[in-house]
Amino acid sequence: MFVRLGMGLADWSQKWFPDAFVFALVGLIIVFVVGLFAGVGVRNLIKYFGDGFWGLIPFTMQMAMIIIGGFVVATSPPVHRLIKKLAKVPRTPRGAVAFVVFFSMMTSLLSWGLGLIFGGILVREIVRNVRGIDYRAIGAAAFLGNGSVWALGLSSSAALVMATPASIPSALIKISGVIPLSLTIYTWQSASMAVILIISSVTVAYLSTPANSTKDAESFGVTDGLEVKVLEERTTPAEWLEYAPALTIVVGILGLAYIAQVLAVKGPLAALDLNTYNFLFLMTGLLLHWRPRAFVRAVNDSVPATAGVLIQFPFYGGIFGIITYSTLAAKLAHFFVSFSSENSYPILVSIYSAILGMFVPSGGSKWIIEAPYVLQAAKDLHVNLGWVVQIYNTSEALPNLINPFWMLPLLGLLRVKARDLIGYGMLYFMVNFVLVLFFTWLFAHTFFYVPPAIP
Repeated sequence: MFVRLGMGLADWSQKWFPDAFVFALVGLIIVFVVGLFAGVGVRNLIKYFGDGFWGLIPFTMQMAMIIIGGFVVATSPPVHRLIKKLAKVPRTPRGAVAFVVFFSMMTSLLSWGLGLIFGGILVREIVRNVRGIDYRAIGAAAFLGNGSVWALGLSSSAALVMATPASIPSALIKISGVIPLSLTIYTWQSASMAVILIISSVTVAYLSTPANSTKDAESFGVTDGLEVKVLEERTTPAEWLEYAPALTIVVGILGLAYIAQVLAVKGPLAALDLNTYNFLFLMTGLLLHWRPRAFVRAVNDSVPATAGVLIQFPFYGGIFGIITYSTLAAKLAHFFVSFSSENSYPILVSIYSAILGMFVPSGGSKWIIEAPYVLQAAKDLHVNLGWVVQIYNTSEALPNLINPFWMLPLLGLLRVKARDLIGYGMLYFMVNFVLVLFFTWLFAHTFFYVPPAIP
């Protein structure tokens, strides 16, 4: 049954699914229309859209740097050699897809940027060794980390934003205060949710993959692995420093020493924020590539993968402007409170965050849009704010399995289109969404409400 359902959904999505940018434009129009029905004037809505358009520029840069950092680390020679060794483990199509799901999810807990590229390279290596794998199934498997547990891990945008005072918009910090990571991603409830989703996804992967498929890598024109480029020979004396590892060693050690200093001063729980996280990955990538020329080339190769972030995030900023600068945030908060209770609110937030994620497929920028009224309603209902952040994190990742936005860096690696992968993504979505609704509600009963400390 799972095999037939997976292949049927894959065939449907290849024919009917639109591009990621369409969802951003549709979301903007919907918010604009909602603003009109809420009584906000057209001129004001236009102004709020324009005022908010560039409001997420610092955050946009941080998200682009996560992609670059993950790509640089994943394509470094040591990590690539590790991937090639791992690719020799699976022996059957079903085992191969389940294997990719597991490593995609585990690496995404470290960094969603790393998990995305790591999974893509792993797929390209595995299909060289195992024949008859449905390329759509294993391609979707490489994306499972970003469609499930990434926001429960160390690169969780929403959790890191709420733990970083400088990153929290002034209007939001007056509602929520600072929420440390000890109350979000470092809770046992969050870790348990990650384990549940990993087990569920690996099981679905194994059951839904056909034993032999004609939709294999060769049918998509993919016949080789993804080799790391070898540096060409130095030709001029001017290139000497570009090939000398001394510079990367010194700078990399300085960078890691700074990270150690921050950890010593703030402690491991408070030290992790978006800037520190990106800094750590760039310094690690610098050392792993060893030579300046190799590092710069890896960065150049990663930049096209950031195109979707750079062009779509300003439109999400426009949505944020309409919601926060107008009265929409307050009205939405009142709307949530009016027909929910402390018991039902976790389920309501899960469903709402998943639906909104179809139009704003970004854990960080969507959280900036959603947080003002979601957290205000949580305060009014006395629901634990830290767990609300994690409910959001768990739920908002699921639409990534359907919305193709974050697939963009992976698609180039696999040489496929988003519609080729979304069918199997729908299958994972249907199973995991039921689990998320139940366990976010269940774990909510293990928390107590703590009033926020407003700075």
